[in-house]
Amino acid sequence: MTERISRNPGRRRLPVRLACLLLPAALLAACAMPPQQPGQPTPVIGGTPAAPGSAQQQALRAIAEAQSRIDRVAGPLLVNNAPLCKSHAYKLLGFAAKNKYSYSADLAETVQQTFGYGERLQVTNVLAGSGAERVGVRRGDILIAADNKELPPGDQAERQAAAVLAPLVRSRSLVKLTVERNDARQSLTVPLTQSCGFSIDLGNADHVNAYADGRRIVITRGLLNFARSDQELGYVIAREMAHNILGHAARQRLGATMGGIIDNLIRVNPDLDTMTGRSGVTPYPATLDAEADRLGLYLAARAGYDASAAAAFWRGLAERTPASVANGYTAIHPDSEARLAALEKAAAEIRSKQAAKRPLLP
Repeated sequence: MTERISRNPGRRRLPVRLACLLLPAALLAACAMPPQQPGQPTPVIGGTPAAPGSAQQQALRAIAEAQSRIDRVAGPLLVNNAPLCKSHAYKLLGFAAKNKYSYSADLAETVQQTFGYGERLQVTNVLAGSGAERVGVRRGDILIAADNKELPPGDQAERQAAAVLAPLVRSRSLVKLTVERNDARQSLTVPLTQSCGFSIDLGNADHVNAYADGRRIVITRGLLNFARSDQELGYVIAREMAHNILGHAARQRLGATMGGIIDNLIRVNPDLDTMTGRSGVTPYPATLDAEADRLGLYLAARAGYDASAAAAFWRGLAERTPASVANGYTAIHPDSEARLAALEKAAAEIRSKQAAKRPLLP
């Protein structure tokens, strides 16, 4: 288990635009469920998990559960903010699908035993409020064809499905799917859903941080655990989305550095020996951080998250991980006071607009 489990390391990674069509792995976040209610158990992606078994199965389930939480929280942020994502917004089918080869090839049989995936792509999550949900696409549906063209099974299923769906999604507002459910086939005409096209993934490390390279976002396991509620996690994801929308990694010439960190952390066993100090990340200046805080809070509010508690969350995070903590969030976002001032000002603006029932536009 040396590669990230949600991709086949021997396969060329799909471009973001193609991955958006089906959301097989890279953009699972866009097919998330609504925010979790207090006391609601965290779901496991892909159906009923197998009984506790091997260490590999336990690792798969743990990562899937963590990724599922990220997906659930990110969903409203991605869909409700498509107008603000500008060039990063795409038309999506509104569901995720995987087969047993969506994980590394050496784990295929373990994946099948753990999650029940087979040779064909199977719907693993349906985006609440999407066109797919409205027409009755269900978790567990097996994908057979699109526009009467077969979606082949096997280890190239994701790539081949993207090749079939790409021209359909580019040129249409509706896509006809054939699915198998309860051993019977049926046709569904799926309206496409506009969404931000960022991939949002779990980083397999315990330091408390998040990274954005312009098109991808990683939330470390340490930061995921620090965020006590889905709302707090929503603040983090929204802020990293803002960094991407505003092009901050490119403006700081950090795209390659951030991309390398993300490539490392999305592996099952990342090389943490390379994660020293700030891992080569130049701290963001106060002006860029204030921009990200302002836009991020608007993104969170538009997704239904309460903006008023954001400053308290970020203050607590700065106290937990001051700038002196290696690889901590504050180390690359050091001007906490300027950030908190920007957050409080933005929260007041948002409350005023909500009270006046005005559009939440920054």
